Amino acid sequence: MPRIRAATIEEHHEMVWADLTEALRHLLLERDYESITMGHIATRAGLARNTLYNYAADKRTLVLELARRASRPLAEQVASIAARSPEPAANRLREIVEAILSASTNHAMRLMFLPNSGSLVAELPDGPDNPFTALVVQVENVVEDGLSSGEFHGVEDVRLTVELLSGAMRAGIDRISRDPAALPATIRAAQEIVLASMTLGPSKGT
Repeated sequence: MPRIRAATIEEHHEMVWADLTEALRHLLLERDYESITMGHIATRAGLARNTLYNYAADKRTLVLELARRASRPLAEQVASIAARSPEPAANRLREIVEAILSASTNHAMRLMFLPNSGSLVAELPDGPDNPFTALVVQVENVVEDGLSSGEFHGVEDVRLTVELLSGAMRAGIDRISRDPAALPATIRAAQEIVLASMTLGPSKGT
């Protein structure tokens, strides 16, 4: 039986998951995701391979669980902000942008944006099984609120607009991963871009 490193089993599991996150982060800085094996992850995390299989049956399951664990606190925070419907949609959206970019400093979240993580992200399922889908849905809800109140305008396709804006957020997260000190400036710039895309007046040609 593996040695328990904490006062409780639950605390021990949390420590192991933290080690696994850090191991995968270091490996993604060194090599492509496809070339990383469960053996590499176990060795880097200081675990026996059979112990690692107690946490995940394969690499894809491990990645999905890491994504779920990384996204859960952020999803709860974003849902709480989005639910404050009496508040202006712009204020809520500004807070959501800050929450998402601030969360990118978390090692588990940054896994999704490292240079060699493209295939890792591709392995996450589409639709409701993707742990980050809840974030997108909450942002769409806030945009819908803003459109209904007349606060936002010029958005014909909410889902497409949010998808396009997510590209700007990914660029912001990439910037922060390279320069953590750029977090405040990146938050301000992202907030301006997101809000401007939905509050600009109609074009002169209309």
